[in-house]
Amino acid sequence: MPTADGAAVDVTTAGLPAWLDPVAEAARSVRPHQLSRFLPPKSGAGRQSAVLVLFGEGARGPELLLMERSGTLRSHAGQPSFPGGALDPEDGDQATTGPLRAALREAEEETGLDPRGVQLFGVLPRLYIPVSGFVVTPVLGWWRAPTPVGVVDPAETARVFTVPVADLTDPANRAMAVHPSGHSGPAFLVESALVWGFTAGVIDRILHYAGWERPWDQERHVPLDWRA
Repeated sequence: MPTADGAAVDVTTAGLPAWLDPVAEAARSVRPHQLSRFLPPKSGAGRQSAVLVLFGEGARGPELLLMERSGTLRSHAGQPSFPGGALDPEDGDQATTGPLRAALREAEEETGLDPRGVQLFGVLPRLYIPVSGFVVTPVLGWWRAPTPVGVVDPAETARVFTVPVADLTDPANRAMAVHPSGHSGPAFLVESALVWGFTAGVIDRILHYAGWERPWDQERHVPLDWRA
């Protein structure tokens, strides 16, 4: 685990709750093309970044930590997302521990969580977000010792919230989000938010490969201006 200055970071499945075992196993076996058709350019182009996919246990059982990005940001404004962002030089080697440190650092900066209470237990293959040029490493965490979270900087984050996994797997909360360009992808209508895009795609694949997915109506389409 990270020290007080973030100098050390480990990935371990020791002591995980049993319900997270399928997620840890999926992280060990899943291949990049099984997660997304958008993979990092072979040229090496793209800005290296990481997100923290943080599982905890709440009043209604297993849950995920999400945040809603500020509407004034240049990239992905107003979107619900995992905590995360671009790697900084001090995060270290982008091919090894850099994404781990970045995911924890960004989560602390955006939500105020104490990274010492987070156990990293897996890393998914790097994916690509074409619209912003980010190469993203999803880092899986277990919120072993939860701490209070909330908006740290309103210029970056509009709100911080948790979503029960039971709501994410509920077919009534699932749909395909349709972008004005015509592109569609998995979406979740939870906690007064429409979770779509990269974040929803990762959640969708985790639910699938962990064996948690329930049959849902993929013909149910929701426009991205669903609040209009």
